[in-house]
Amino acid sequence: MFELKGNYYSGNYNYPKTSGIQSVERMMDRKCPANTDETLWECPIEYKDVDKVIESSVAGFKTWRLSSLEDRLNILEKYKENLTKVKDQMARAIALETGKPLWESLTEANAVIGKVDVTIKHSLPRIQTKNLSEIAANTNGKVTYKPIGPSLIIGPFNFPCHLANTQILSSLISGNSIIFKPSEKTCYSAQIMFDCLANAGFPEGVVNLIQGDGEVARRIVSDKDVKCIFFTGSKEVGMKILENTSTDLNKMVALELGGKNTSILHHDANLDYALEELIKASFITSGQRCTSTSLIPIHRSILDEFVHKFHQVSKKIIVDHPIDFEVEPFMGPLVDKRSMDTFLLYVGMAKREGIEEIMRGKQIHKKFNGHYVSPSVHVASKFDSDSHFLASEIFGPTTTFIPYDDIEEAINIANATEYGLAASIFTKDKNLFELCVRDIDAGIINHNSSTCGASAVLPFGGVKNSGNYRPAAVAMIDSCVYTSASIEKTSDDSNGFESVRGINL
Repeated sequence: MFELKGNYYSGNYNYPKTSGIQSVERMMDRKCPANTDETLWECPIEYKDVDKVIESSVAGFKTWRLSSLEDRLNILEKYKENLTKVKDQMARAIALETGKPLWESLTEANAVIGKVDVTIKHSLPRIQTKNLSEIAANTNGKVTYKPIGPSLIIGPFNFPCHLANTQILSSLISGNSIIFKPSEKTCYSAQIMFDCLANAGFPEGVVNLIQGDGEVARRIVSDKDVKCIFFTGSKEVGMKILENTSTDLNKMVALELGGKNTSILHHDANLDYALEELIKASFITSGQRCTSTSLIPIHRSILDEFVHKFHQVSKKIIVDHPIDFEVEPFMGPLVDKRSMDTFLLYVGMAKREGIEEIMRGKQIHKKFNGHYVSPSVHVASKFDSDSHFLASEIFGPTTTFIPYDDIEEAINIANATEYGLAASIFTKDKNLFELCVRDIDAGIINHNSSTCGASAVLPFGGVKNSGNYRPAAVAMIDSCVYTSASIEKTSDDSNGFESVRGINL
C-alpha cells in the first residue's frame, strides 16, 4: 500500500493517532478503481487538525506576503526541480488512483512541471504594478495588486495534480499562503506533488496540506480567516460552497464546475479529422472531464455516414487496467462504483426516454475486478430539455448526436442546457465560427478543435452553472489578488485656499 503521512502544517507532517482515547474519529481508504481487490492506502480523518492548519496558514501569510518576488521565484524553481524528479512516480499514482491510462497520467505529470514556467511567463505579468503618468495636472497614478490571504484549494479527482497545481502556483506567486485539500479519492498522488512544495524552501506555514472528506472542506470554507476558496468539481458542491460563504464579503470564491459540452459538426467539415477529434473528446479519461463532448449537433446531410464511422471506431476502443495491461488502453475504468452505477443508470434512462441506442454503454469484465464500462453512443431526433439523459452532466463515456438543418438550430442546442463551459464547431466557414463565438453562451468556444482543446496561456472557465466568472489557467492569478489604486502628486506647492470654495478666510 501507499503510505500517507497525514496533514502538513507548521512546517511538518502530522499523522493523527489511530488508537487510544484521543484517536481520530474515522478512517478512510481507497480501493484501486482498476482492481477493487487492491487497497491503495488508508488515511485517518482528523477534524481537530482543521484549526491547526488554518492557524499555520495565517502565520505563513504574514511572512509570505512580505517576501520579494525574487525569493518567490527561486523557491518555485526549486519546486519545479523537485517535480521533475518524481514525475514517473506521480504518473503511476495518478493512474492507479483515478484509473487513467499511464500515458494520460504521464501527460498530466508533465503538465504540472510545465505549469511553473507558464505561470511565471504568462500569468505573473497580469498582476505586475502599473504606473500611469500625468493622469491629471502634477498627478501620477499607480495600480498595485495585493495578495488576499490564506487560500483553500479543493482539488478534483480527475486531474488531481494539474488543476490544483494551477491554483496553488497562482496563489503562491501572488503572495498568498495555501491550504491544499485534495479529493478523498486521490490523496496519494496529491501528497507526492505536495512533498515537492514542502521540500522547496517555503517559510513555515506558507504551504499546508489536509486530507479528509467533505466535512473537512466545509469547516475550512466557513472559517473567517480563510480568504480565498478555489474549487473544481460538481455544480452541487459548488452551490453548497456559495451557500456557506454568501454572507462573508471578505471571501473570494472561484468555482470551476461541470459541463454539458457541445461540438457542432457542419456538412463542410473534414470528417476524418473531426472523427479523430470527437472520439478523443467524448471518451478520453473515460468521459470524466468537465470539458468532455456530450452532445454533437450534426448536419442532417452527413448524419448516417458519420455516425456509422463513429460507431465503428468506438467499438475498437481498448478499455483496460491503466498499468497492468497486455495492449495499451485508451480508456481505463471509471473512478468508483458510484460513478459506474450512475453511468449505467443514465444509459438505461436514454432507452426509456426513446433515444436511439447506437452503442450501449455497459459494464465490461477484465482480468481484474474494476469499474470498467464500454462507450455509449446515441442519436436523438431533437433536443428535449425535459430529457434527463440529454440535459444532465454524465461523468462517463457517452455522447449523443442530434441532427440539425441550419446553424441557428445547432447554436440553440448548444445553449439549451444549464451549463456553459465548452463548445466547438467543425467547419471550413470562418464566418460560422464567428457566429458561434458571438451567440453560444460558453467560456470556451473552439474552431476545428474539440471541447477538450484548452491552452494554459488562455483563460479556462465557464458561465451559467459551469462557474462563477472566475476563469482558471492563465487568468487564475486574477482571483488571487485585489486591486489597490493610488494617486501620487508630483508637486506639493501650495496655492493656499484659492481653489477651495465655501471657506471664508
